[in-house]
Amino acid sequence: MKKGLLITLGVFGILILIVVSTIGWGVGKYNGFVTLDQAATSQWAQVENVYQRRADLVPNLVSTVKGVAKFEKETFTAVTEARAKVGQVKIDPTNITAEGLKKFQEAQAGLGGALQRLMVVSENYPQLKANENFLQLQAQLEGTENRIAVERKKYNEAAQEFNTAIKKFPGSIIAGMGGFSEKAYFKADEGAKSAPKVEF
Repeated sequence: MKKGLLITLGVFGILILIVVSTIGWGVGKYNGFVTLDQAATSQWAQVENVYQRRADLVPNLVSTVKGVAKFEKETFTAVTEARAKVGQVKIDPTNITAEGLKKFQEAQAGLGGALQRLMVVSENYPQLKANENFLQLQAQLEGTENRIAVERKKYNEAAQEFNTAIKKFPGSIIAGMGGFSEKAYFKADEGAKSAPKVEF
């Protein structure tokens, strides 16, 4: 009788050990996904931060150019409208979908294009090239564009690490039960793959 009891207790102990180990593994995986999700969300906040920096520069840049180039109302309107569209597109950092990111990128590309047109217009006004305030704003805008590229790359790296982790088996089971879903990536703008034609 003692031998049967010891065997039963041993089997029961092994089962408890297996259950506790499995739960511990699941909790560890879940916590790992939370950590990666938070890293991607934090990096997304940095992306928004640098885009906001660019949007904040726009009114000062437009005012400076307006003071010199009074006849470029169409360009000023385009920049103002593009900036307003950027402000309307909001993304939930906990659920960055491909569709939401596409709308965000389109709005940002619209503002970028309008700013490029503004810079082209400014070339027609030599007094702007000598305006210290304009030159500082232009330099800040160029620096911000570089920061945007860097932060987008960092976000893509964080999203890739998260997406890879939630897709690997058997962790994908825990990810599915925990409600973790894939994060979208920034992609190159349309036409960025083909080099522009330069004719002389």
